[in-house]
Amino acid sequence: MSFAELGLAEPLVRAVTEHGYTQPTPIQSQAIPAVLKGGDLLAGAQTGTGKTAGFTLPMLQRLNGGKRPAPRHVRALVLTPTRELAAQVNESVVTYGKYLKLSSEVVFGGVNINPQIQKLSRGVDILVATPGRLLDLMQQGALNLSSVEILVLDEADRMLDMGFIRDIRKVLAALPPKRQNLLFSATFADEIKALADSLLNQPQTIEVARRNSTVEVIGQKIHPVDRDKKHQLLAHLITEHHWFQVLVFTRTKHGANRLAEQLGKSGISAMAIHGNKSQAARTRALSEFKSGKLQALVATDIAARGIDIDQLPYVVNYDLPNVPEDYVHRIGRTGRAGATGEAVSLVCVDEHVLLRDIERFIKREIPREVIAGFEPDPTAKPQPIQLRSQPGGRRNNAPRHGPAKSSATSRPAPRPSSATPGKSSPSMSKSGSSIGKSSAMPGKPSQATGESRAAPRGAALLGRPAANAQSRKLRSGER
Repeated sequence: MSFAELGLAEPLVRAVTEHGYTQPTPIQSQAIPAVLKGGDLLAGAQTGTGKTAGFTLPMLQRLNGGKRPAPRHVRALVLTPTRELAAQVNESVVTYGKYLKLSSEVVFGGVNINPQIQKLSRGVDILVATPGRLLDLMQQGALNLSSVEILVLDEADRMLDMGFIRDIRKVLAALPPKRQNLLFSATFADEIKALADSLLNQPQTIEVARRNSTVEVIGQKIHPVDRDKKHQLLAHLITEHHWFQVLVFTRTKHGANRLAEQLGKSGISAMAIHGNKSQAARTRALSEFKSGKLQALVATDIAARGIDIDQLPYVVNYDLPNVPEDYVHRIGRTGRAGATGEAVSLVCVDEHVLLRDIERFIKREIPREVIAGFEPDPTAKPQPIQLRSQPGGRRNNAPRHGPAKSSATSRPAPRPSSATPGKSSPSMSKSGSSIGKSSAMPGKPSQATGESRAAPRGAALLGRPAANAQSRKLRSGER
């Protein structure tokens, strides 16, 4: 099936074809006709399958030829949890709408608000925004949402994870009652369905992959290793196998900085990207990594949904994530839209419980491979992970005294020093002729705390206050 057969107009098909894409991915094949019909939609698909193009293309077509928005008004609003994702969604809008006379803008925190106010003063057809900055603009009278025709919640599961439900409700209260609502999510958790029940009106439901699944084309592997040999093993793997464009995930910002330095001393060009980095530093690191100048990019989970790179071959979990869903989002940076990829996890004795939770979540056992010369000490005893998450091994005010107990129905408790993913929802990826992603230059969180996890999703969904001050800082950190 071609994009033209889905009912897309010639200018959109032409823009898509110019980028080398002729065949839609499964989520696009189902979502595009559904959105074109004008009804509400609840769509779930594993990360890397092209959800962004699934709503961007039909949204552009539905808005094309409509009345020009009044000053400070918008016709379509796309809410995303992070700056990185907002920037990438807007780039998709620009890329696929190049032959249409539609305007778009992206707004997020961490940058000067005045240029954003000036751009919105003329009115805009499509606005891509993070919730916090959107509310700031509304409170300053720079934005009026009473004319919104289409609302898109992108990566809705992550917005619930990050405690944005209250901000979302404030935005919803400013919208007109008659509109088209589209809810897209990488995971299809029960909390997402509960949100959909309160937001959507008789929606069509699409779920193109089994729940909590990982992309089958990604080769997953575990390398058992002692905790103090991880950086040596990673350098060995990169050098021995001539890996290039390796995306490495660490648990903490300090750990990312330290690992980047260690890789540099081993002759591997590497940079770190996380919430403490300035916007200029983050932009530079992403640019050099995408262009191939950097061999390795070391990131915290804020980048898990914020990095889209065509044909990214390798993802390494230097530290396992605290939350099993984050494993899926991390490894989803490779193997996008049908391309092959490899996801490697370096696991020490401290992380065995986290590994069991991940395997239970994805409903499969990940193959183990011990690398010669890096055999783990069988007598090693696990240590509390929290003790090593701060510079110098300092404890936080509320340390966790050991790994969370494995549970089929609960998550590990959130920890202030751990990272919260950002994600990039893919728009298009060159893999044969399918759409999967685009690249963009993200902004940066305005606070170091922008990477910490807020209240659990269940609490956020019920509208309870964030659990602590750290949670409140999170919402402002990704404004």
